[in-house]
Amino acid sequence: MRKIIAGMQKVQILIGGLFLLIFLLTVVTQMFTRYVGISATWTEDVEMYSFIWAVFMGASAMVYEKKHFAFTALNDSLKNPRTVKMLSIVISVLMLIFCILMAVYGVKLTKQFWHYTWVNIPKFKRGVTWICVPLAGITSTIYLLDSIAADLAFLKNFKEGEK
Repeated sequence: MRKIIAGMQKVQILIGGLFLLIFLLTVVTQMFTRYVGISATWTEDVEMYSFIWAVFMGASAMVYEKKHFAFTALNDSLKNPRTVKMLSIVISVLMLIFCILMAVYGVKLTKQFWHYTWVNIPKFKRGVTWICVPLAGITSTIYLLDSIAADLAFLKNFKEGEK
């Protein structure tokens, strides 16, 4: 199961990187077209939605690595590994609540905007561009549940004096 989840995270990083590349190429295209005097209004929509996808995919992937949200000062001051894992569980549960809400309301958001069209590219539907919100919520939820399970397993097998 951990291999599947790790693979999911790698795919998410790849998708986020691809959309970041699309964003950067579109910005360069927009700069070039403005310089030569060509109107390329479509670039604004592509930039915005590709950046949104890059952010949501990257943020969700960082949840897997526990790099998205942390109390490092508090965590670094704790010496007992058991206490560190308990703090990790508390933080993960709080994030889990947020991610579940993000998945639920992301589905509603996607349904609401499904038939809206892009301003400058009317053939494209906005709903497809907002799928990243529930997708990030669902994958973050999976990553957090895996993290909580690993921390609980550590606490179950923890023996005082071992590190």
